[in-house]
Amino acid sequence: MSDSSQLLYLTDARNHVLAVQIPWDIWRKIEPLARPALDALMEGVSEEPAEPLAAFEEFLRYWDFRYFYSPAVHCPHCGAATQDWREDPAHPFRLSNANLGGLLVFHCRACGATIRQKHFHDHVTVEHTAPRP
Repeated sequence: MSDSSQLLYLTDARNHVLAVQIPWDIWRKIEPLARPALDALMEGVSEEPAEPLAAFEEFLRYWDFRYFYSPAVHCPHCGAATQDWREDPAHPFRLSNANLGGLLVFHCRACGATIRQKHFHDHVTVEHTAPRP
């Protein structure tokens, strides 16, 4: 039988509890009671996190490179493409990361590949990683 000394409390910098890790044998016993409440909490919660549009806007705000930003995205893996990932009604690419260092990371909705646009002061390079099988 487990005891409370096997509980692991995960806290933030102010020591507020964010989560509690419990042993498997305790979870097996309480899951039938907890599952309906967990399902209710998760109802309507999107599994897909929001696109980091604020970070993208910050990237554009400080844009001072020698060329204009192009919103075109192309997937080298499956060939999906758009002239403007922001305005395309099909939204074939999902922005997953943007930063001031010039990195924009997209996920192709058609095949799941990851497309990385690396913006340097005088050029852009594009790399991709094939989707997991």
